[in-house]
Amino acid sequence: MHILIVPDSFKGSTSSIETANCIAEGVRTVFPNAELKLLPAADGGEGTVDALLAAVGGKRISCPVSDPLGRPINASFGLLSDGWAVIEMAQASGLPLLSQEERAPAVTTTFGTGQLIRKALDLGCRHILVGIGGSATNDGGAGMAAALGIRLLDKNGHSLPPGGEALERLAQIDCSSLDPRIAETEFIVASDVTNPLCGPQGASAVYGPQKGTTPDQVIALDHALSHYGAMLHIQFGRDIAALPGAGAAGGLGAGLIAFCNATLKPGIDIIFERLDLEEQIHWADLVITGEGRVDATSANGKLLSGIGRMARGAHTPVIALTGSAGAGSEQLQTMGIPVVLPIADGPLTLEQSLAQAPQLISTAAARAAHLIRIGHALSAHSF
Repeated sequence: MHILIVPDSFKGSTSSIETANCIAEGVRTVFPNAELKLLPAADGGEGTVDALLAAVGGKRISCPVSDPLGRPINASFGLLSDGWAVIEMAQASGLPLLSQEERAPAVTTTFGTGQLIRKALDLGCRHILVGIGGSATNDGGAGMAAALGIRLLDKNGHSLPPGGEALERLAQIDCSSLDPRIAETEFIVASDVTNPLCGPQGASAVYGPQKGTTPDQVIALDHALSHYGAMLHIQFGRDIAALPGAGAAGGLGAGLIAFCNATLKPGIDIIFERLDLEEQIHWADLVITGEGRVDATSANGKLLSGIGRMARGAHTPVIALTGSAGAGSEQLQTMGIPVVLPIADGPLTLEQSLAQAPQLISTAAARAAHLIRIGHALSAHSF
C-alpha cells in the first residue's frame, strides 16, 4: 500500500514536519509494510519555509531584524537548494511576536520583513517567495519599503515614522535610493487574501480588529491607507489599492506589488507546484492530511480543500485529522475529503490538547489505519 502523508501544522503544538512524523508513527503500528511518503505542507503562511526546505532541500538563514515595534530580534528564512529564498513575513512582522497588550497596528511596522528581503538579496537570491500570513501590521508595506531604500516623506521633507497611522501625512514617495537589485529579482507572494487595500473589505476594516484596532482606529487607518493608495497611484500609474490581494497582511500586498513588482498567487498553488503534489497523489493509494482546526474556512482555498479536489480528480481517497472540527467542516465532504477525524479521544481542555498533540495525532492515525483495515476485510464480503 502506498500512503501519502501531507499535513499542515497543528498551530501552537506541532509543525507540519512533526505532524507528518506523528501520523507516520501511528500508521506504521497497523501497516508496518506500507510504503509511506511524507510531504509536510503549508498554505503560504506558517510552516511554508519548513515545508519547502523538506521538499526541495536547503538551509535556514538567521539574521538580526526589527520586530513589529522596532525591537531587535533574530528571524530566519529558507534558502532553497534551487536558489529561491522563502520568507515568512510573520517571522519578523507577525502577531505572535507581540503580547495582547502590545498590539498596536497604528504604529507597528513591516521594516523587519524588508530586512529579511535585503539579506536574501545580499546572499545573491534573485527569486524570492514571500508568505504574508499572520501579520501584526497595517502599514501598507511602508516599513518594508523603507528597509529597501524607499523614503516616504511628509510635506516638510521629513521621513514618516513607522506605522500605518503616519501614512495620512504622506506627501512624497522618493524611490531614488531603492535597492537596484529589486529590479533584477522575481518576487512571488503567497496569499489567499483577495481584499483590496481600503474600504469595507479592506485591510483595516476586515483584519484590523484582530490586530488590536478600535472602531475609531479602523476608520483612521483606512483613511490613511486610502491616501497612501492614492499616492501609489500617482507614483506608479496603477490603481494598486484596488487590486485583489492589495490588502493582504495589512497592505503588505500593495507594498510588494508597488515597490517589488511582485506577483500574488494563492499559497496552495505555489506549495502544490513545488511539492509536485498532483503526481504524488496519483502515486498514492491513500492520502492522510490534517490541520489544527477544520471549519468552513478550510473549504475556502485552504490546504485541505486543495488536497481534496486534487485527490478527487485522481480517485484517491483522503482522510483528514484535526484538533477540532467546527461549523462548516462538513463542506469538505463535497471536496474529496469524506472523513474528518478529531484527534481527541476524550474530554480535554485546549491546553491539554496542545500539550498532548503528538501522541493524540499518532493515536488518531492508528485508529484511521485500523478502520482502513476493517474496510479491506469488509470489501471481501458481499452484502
